[in-house]
Amino acid sequence: MSENIIEVRNLSKKFRNHHAVKSVSFDLKRGEIKGILGANGAGKTTTITMLLGLLTPTSGSIKILSTDISKDRYKILNKINFSSPYVDLPKKLTVRQNLYVYGMLYGIKNINQKIKNVAKELDFTGLLDIKVGELSSGQKTRVSLGKAVINEPEILFLDEPTASLDPDTADRVRTFFEKFCKTHNTAIILASHNMEEVTRLCSSVIMMKDGRITDQGTPNSLLKKYGKKKLEDVFLKIARGKK
Repeated sequence: MSENIIEVRNLSKKFRNHHAVKSVSFDLKRGEIKGILGANGAGKTTTITMLLGLLTPTSGSIKILSTDISKDRYKILNKINFSSPYVDLPKKLTVRQNLYVYGMLYGIKNINQKIKNVAKELDFTGLLDIKVGELSSGQKTRVSLGKAVINEPEILFLDEPTASLDPDTADRVRTFFEKFCKTHNTAIILASHNMEEVTRLCSSVIMMKDGRITDQGTPNSLLKKYGKKKLEDVFLKIARGKK
């Protein structure tokens, strides 16, 4: 197997009297897609926010590309990216202008051609000269995904990547990321409530509840362990269980 590209050890975050994340540990390898699953409030978003270096852990450590992000986060920022339908791009700029700005921030060469390529792959060429604020939710999601791959990141964080997309477009997006992962050997951390999506894309899954990892493994191993046919049933078993 390839080397670990992310190493998380005993990661915890406490907000006053609320312990949002409790001693979480896991690894991520190059080319791997790992799902982080859990009900609302399970600690998924807090964990990802710490991995992005946007939130300081109360305790524990995070190494990304062998770099301790608590000390040298800026060394690896150009090698990661993030997408969430709940984080808006500047609404008064066109799609092209937004992607150009992000391309410049990442120091991408031939940025105009790169924008054309990304827009074609994610099927939003016709939206390039439209202001982001005028787009539908599904269109914004596709553009956000385009922003997330503009720098061909080594590590990609995806939060609900197919939210607001119709079934056909969602399937195309999943196919795109399957191909992107293999072509660029990119590692992906995926937070999603779509269990079919997780089963299709993820080679490993982390189940979280009340800030802790309650179980983890491949989708098939979890199905076998809990005696279920669908990952959604495993999710419900863990979410509603006592532990």
